Amino acid sequence: MENSDRFKALIIDDEQPARSLIVNYLVTFPEINIVGECSNGFEALVKIRETNPHILFLDVEMPKINGLELLEVIEESPIVVFTTAYDQYAIKAFELNAVDYLLKPFSKERFDAAVNKVLDKMRTGQTIPKISPAGLRSNIQENLTRIVVKNGNNINVIPVNEINFIEAQEDYVMIYTNKSKYLKSQTMNFLEQNLPENQFIRIHRSYIVNIEKIDKIEPYDKESYIAIIQPAFKLRISRSGYKKLKNRLKF
Repeated sequence: MENSDRFKALIIDDEQPARSLIVNYLVTFPEINIVGECSNGFEALVKIRETNPHILFLDVEMPKINGLELLEVIEESPIVVFTTAYDQYAIKAFELNAVDYLLKPFSKERFDAAVNKVLDKMRTGQTIPKISPAGLRSNIQENLTRIVVKNGNNINVIPVNEINFIEAQEDYVMIYTNKSKYLKSQTMNFLEQNLPENQFIRIHRSYIVNIEKIDKIEPYDKESYIAIIQPAFKLRISRSGYKKLKNRLKF
C-alpha cells in the first residue's frame, strides 16, 4: 500500500516509551502511516500544520500546553484517540466526539479495538465534528490556571494571575494583561464558570475582572459605578456585579 493511500497518524505524548508503544502497536495496521511523534503541544502544532494528519493519538497531561489546550488552537479536525493515565478526563469524552479513550497502561487488544473504530469511520467517510475541549473541560472539576491563545503561527500561554480583565467581543473575548491584549474564540459564560471564583468576578455582561487588579470603585452616575482596573481602564459595573463585589470585598 502506497503512503499516499494510507491514513496519516500523529503521536503526541511527552513520554518516549508511551510513543514507542503506540508505534509498535501500529505495525499491524498497514493502513496507517505514522507521520511524526511529538513530545509536547508546541511541537505538535507545527507538525499538524506540516502533515495535516487524519488521526491524533493524543496524551492529555503534557508540559508547555496540554492535549486539551492543543485542540483549542488547531484549525484542523482530525480524529482523536486520547491516551492518558488520568481517568477523570474520560467523563463524557465520547459525547464530545473523541473516537476512543485509552487509559494507560492499555493492552494491544484494547488499542486494536480503538484503531478499528477509527478505521471504520475513515473508510465509511463519516464526518467527525470538531472536538469541544471547552465542553470536555466543563466536566472536570478544576479551575483554569492558564489560557492558551493562538495568534497567527504563535501560541501565547497566559497564566490567569496575569489577567487584568476580560471583555466580551461578540463571539470572542479580549483578554487584557499588562503586557498585551489577546483575542480568543471563547464564551464569557465558559470563562465565568471555569476561572477561579475567589479571584474573578463578572461585574457586567461585558466584563470579567481579576479582583486583585481593581484599584478602586467610583460612582459613575445615580446608583451606578465604575471599576478602575490596572493600569488605567474604567469599566462599567452592573447592579448585580456591584452586589457581587460588595459580597466578595466586604465593603
